[in-house]
Amino acid sequence: MPEDEEKIVIYNPMTVSYIHLLIVLTLFMIPFMFLAWRIMSYTLRVPYYLIFFIFLFSLYGSSLNIKLWEVRSMVPMLTLTEVAFFGIRWQVPEVKYEVKRTVIAINVGGAIIPMLFSLYLLLYSIPMIERSLILAYLKILIATAIVTVVVHVFAKPVKGLGIAVPSFIPPFTSALAAAVVYRLITVSNPFIIAYISGTWGTLIGADLLNLRKVSELGAPVVSIGGAGVFDGIYMTGISAVFLLFLLLY
Repeated sequence: MPEDEEKIVIYNPMTVSYIHLLIVLTLFMIPFMFLAWRIMSYTLRVPYYLIFFIFLFSLYGSSLNIKLWEVRSMVPMLTLTEVAFFGIRWQVPEVKYEVKRTVIAINVGGAIIPMLFSLYLLLYSIPMIERSLILAYLKILIATAIVTVVVHVFAKPVKGLGIAVPSFIPPFTSALAAAVVYRLITVSNPFIIAYISGTWGTLIGADLLNLRKVSELGAPVVSIGGAGVFDGIYMTGISAVFLLFLLLY
């Protein structure tokens, strides 16, 4: 990749049909969002329609990746060299090493938007609604640790792609973790716990803890929160809304 290449890498990590599936799932959740909008508006201090737009912006931001740095590694390349001997040509294998450059980027829809929204919940919503900040943050920390460990176990390096995680693991794990810890001592907001633990736990467990393996993947671009983990992070937000509806209605 040229040194003067732009810092924003645009490519779609998912097929068109899979994006359509995620859109359908988002639209399916609209009734639950409208039914729970009063509670969500009160507990999160965020209008319900903004939450819906965050989901959509995350989905369409999946094709935007901001370049962070490059990793260079030596990759063995097998070539065949012809050698003539007494009119006969022989093919002799020869191993050459080429420099492989991998761009480390961060995905707008799968990392930046979820992290910013999580920070908003941590720094604005929680101080307004929780009786004990320390207890609320402790619950989130416990749930995030659970999601991080589980996602890291299931995260697998995929040659030419990056780090991949089954899409149902992050939302399922974050939902269970939130359901377990949100009632400890005092009741806390399960949506906040599920969303923050799901997004941060997935990013840490899948991407950040596996950055050292990037040079082994042979992928031209490895995006944090991008291909391989985007759908898991996105579905975590969707399932958090569904979890809130199930727990409070």
